[in-house]
Amino acid sequence: MSHREQELCHETSLTDRGVLCVSGADAKTFLQGLITNDLNKTDDGGAIFAGLLSPQGKILFDFFVVPDGNGFLIEAPAESVDALAKRLSFYKLRSDVTVEAEPAWTVAAAWGGTPALPDGAIAFADPRLPELGLRILLPDGVRLGEAACSSASEADYHAHRIALGVPEGGPDYAYGDTFPHEALYDQLEGVDFKKGCYVGQEVVSRMQHRNTARKRVVPVDGDAPLEPGAEVVAGAVPLGAIGSAQGPHGLALLRLDRLASAKAKGASPQAGTTTITVRLPDFATFELPADEST
Repeated sequence: MSHREQELCHETSLTDRGVLCVSGADAKTFLQGLITNDLNKTDDGGAIFAGLLSPQGKILFDFFVVPDGNGFLIEAPAESVDALAKRLSFYKLRSDVTVEAEPAWTVAAAWGGTPALPDGAIAFADPRLPELGLRILLPDGVRLGEAACSSASEADYHAHRIALGVPEGGPDYAYGDTFPHEALYDQLEGVDFKKGCYVGQEVVSRMQHRNTARKRVVPVDGDAPLEPGAEVVAGAVPLGAIGSAQGPHGLALLRLDRLASAKAKGASPQAGTTTITVRLPDFATFELPADEST
């Protein structure tokens, strides 16, 4: 690794993430019929980002899936691992599948360069966006080498994620109350529109073909530090709320149709007393009201 790569590479543990394992002869068929993305994309050893939805098409869980041995490792928010394992087990019926939490595993992220990986680590490119770098799964007792990259904090990672405009379940959208399009699954490789049926697929497909997503998570910049959870309004019109925030930069799940109407009337969006500017992430294929683009 060159000196320049060393300067650019950052790594941190993600203590709020956990791992579970889905294994057995039917593991791939089992997951393929449940989740929003296509497991065939993992045949080359890479990972996918996906969700498990309610029958009404709303996100209950989201996670990364990477092949491992005769099954798959699933990286998900640590607080949801047990509930996700229980939910998956509910669908098992007579499938030859074992679903187990793996509490000994830890999760890390590296971006801006390629770290030196210890033996036993499982690393994969973040499938949502190349700039997010690598996700790294570490079995019990395995840690990243201190000399591989400069050590960063979890706050540094989230600042990087926020700057890129990539939302995260929990801080940026509520589980059980958010459609995949609203959480940018269609923009960040979280849903496959050509795969077969999965739970909630009809609703997701309908939103895609009718272009009916009125809400989106978008980056926002304030003229003062932003407060997570602050309501965003334009005039008297509620637009949504701030999710993740680092100083004056954040993400917000907003009604873009209401934003367009408010802007046409000359009203600027605000979060509390902070005036905000709404912008598109570089990867977006949807649009904002013309005078909001920067």
